[in-house]
Amino acid sequence: MPAFFIADILASDMEKYQSSNYLDVIPDIASHYGGTYRARGGSTEVLEGDWRPKRLVIIEFPSMGDLLAFYNSAEYKPFKELRQRHTTSRIVAIEGIAR
Repeated sequence: MPAFFIADILASDMEKYQSSNYLDVIPDIASHYGGTYRARGGSTEVLEGDWRPKRLVIIEFPSMGDLLAFYNSAEYKPFKELRQRHTTSRIVAIEGIAR
């Protein structure tokens, strides 16, 4: 069953965030765990409610186990710490439905 990594990210210093190579490296790390980007910072339109995402990212993984393996991996750890230093992030993992 697929699982989705959904992140709403607000960079406190976009220049440092971009120059850190985070945006270049993470797709390869996610791919190693079966992750496929479904959305990455595209335009959003709020249809209801007061949620105003800043930079929305959605990565699909084959399973919740694969998603958590990515999130807790040694490869991602230094980049997770870097993201946490330079952004305010809201991240959830949700199981998808069987196809």
